Amino acid sequence: MPIRHDRFGHPVTTATSATVEAIDRFTLEVLSHGKEAGALLAAAEADPDCGLLQAYAGALYLFLQTAEGMDKAAPYLTRARTVVSTASERERLTVAALDAWGTGEPERALDLHRRIALAWPRDLLNLKLAQIHQLNRGDRAGMRALAEAALPHGREYSYAWGMLAFALEQAGALDAAEDAGRRAVGMNRDDPWAQHAVAHVLEARRDPDGGLAFLGPLSGTWDRCSSFMYTHNWWHAALFRLDLDDAAAALALFDARVWGVRKTYVQDQVNAVSLLSRLELRGVDVGSRWADVAVHVGPRINDRQNAFLDLHYLYALARAGEDDAAAEMLAGMRAHAVIASPASRVIWSEIAIPAASGLAAHARGRCAEAASALGSVLPRMFLLGGSTAQQTWFEQLYQDSRRQLESAPTLWPGICA
Repeated sequence: MPIRHDRFGHPVTTATSATVEAIDRFTLEVLSHGKEAGALLAAAEADPDCGLLQAYAGALYLFLQTAEGMDKAAPYLTRARTVVSTASERERLTVAALDAWGTGEPERALDLHRRIALAWPRDLLNLKLAQIHQLNRGDRAGMRALAEAALPHGREYSYAWGMLAFALEQAGALDAAEDAGRRAVGMNRDDPWAQHAVAHVLEARRDPDGGLAFLGPLSGTWDRCSSFMYTHNWWHAALFRLDLDDAAAALALFDARVWGVRKTYVQDQVNAVSLLSRLELRGVDVGSRWADVAVHVGPRINDRQNAFLDLHYLYALARAGEDDAAAEMLAGMRAHAVIASPASRVIWSEIAIPAASGLAAHARGRCAEAASALGSVLPRMFLLGGSTAQQTWFEQLYQDSRRQLESAPTLWPGICA
């Protein structure tokens, strides 16, 4: 099979230049959180013999982080395994990493992505995939180490700086994170992940005015983004509005920018759940919005793809008063904790299940139960994944439960039983 090379100089085993061009476009779409990554599927149909291309097509569905996504990824990953044996080592390892993700072995997937990153540090798409897994398991130190190791080999790309900026912020190195993030945006104004990293820094510093001043002029660049990145950067803008006690503006952003772009996508659902809850914690009457969110998270009751995601689904169901659905989901999570892989069993049984009980209790006004359950796991919640800003929500629910036990009136009528 002929060998061609991608934009980073890596060999791709394919007979057609169109395949490499499609992989290059896909790579840039993923790195820039664009909304045209799905164009790769047509290329995958046209070149079924390129294992790397088939694996990337599978990744498109793995990004959904749903049971249906896993099912849709499977044929592409099966095809990739079948045809990749004569390809280069990097291609074989990439197929193996994505196949591990597709078969429910994210720990093995991350190990393989690390191996690729050390041998081919200019493979920025691989670094992005590794960062997804590191974020999902709270591996902040590992995220920083991998991004720092890659930077000297891809420093001409804003995306390398943006991924480094995010990793540094997650690890608590705020000054270095801001420097890297602003450098990335200076190189490429359309790098939303770098913008997002700087927003994280400004939020960590409790500088909402600075956050809005930074994000505002850049918000027009988000129209080309995937729904996750579009809604997530607007989510950050809404958090800055809340920090300025402008709840009306934050609620308006929820309606116009955060919820409603792609209601079936799990990351958009996570953005919506945490923002709606934070609005309520500020005393905002959100009307019937929980019911709408619950309708769209309902199909996720039995997914078990990610405990961090499950906690958001559960809270939305409970907050909407869907008690039977919430109970079914909590029972399913408990059952999964028993059969989870050895690598994740402790995470599920010792952290996710108590957290789920606490969130469900808070949503239904059982504040003593919520405070006890959440307080027991807060120091380890980061192991469930999510960014530092996203993890703050759990702390806020815990503190709200404690406050409402100690004082009256409550934020919501009858919330504390």
